Amino acid sequence: MSDALYFEDFTIGRRFTTHGMTLTEADIIQFAQLYDPQPFHMDKVAAADSAYGTLIASGLHTFCVAIRMAVQENIFTAASMGSPGVDQMRWHQPVQPGDTLTTEIEVMDAAPSTSKPDRGRARMGYTVRNQHGDSVMTFTAWQILKRKPD
Repeated sequence: MSDALYFEDFTIGRRFTTHGMTLTEADIIQFAQLYDPQPFHMDKVAAADSAYGTLIASGLHTFCVAIRMAVQENIFTAASMGSPGVDQMRWHQPVQPGDTLTTEIEVMDAAPSTSKPDRGRARMGYTVRNQHGDSVMTFTAWQILKRKPD
């Protein structure tokens, strides 16, 4: 996405789809070692004996990848003022080494701030999909966005 987007561009129903990102075994293990050191995220032998039967990515890793892809698409680059929170985070199926993820984002709600006229707030619905089109994760997130400069 090349054009700078501001609050006014986030109309209800607008959709964005990111390019894909493939998670390697090394990516999954490294993230887990740093932030979610559960055996089925870090150890192939332990993962084989787990409920999953294989190494899987941390759900937090999947979330971080979704946000990274949105940022890399420049969806929020010009206007982002951060996020006051995430709601309804759900993991639908495990992400395995070699899976290529994409993120679909839909503007669900948007309203200008009543106390700060330079910004607005939008609620976004995120769906993270694997290369088969299966939903692996969903969540909603609020984004505070600058309004267009005069």
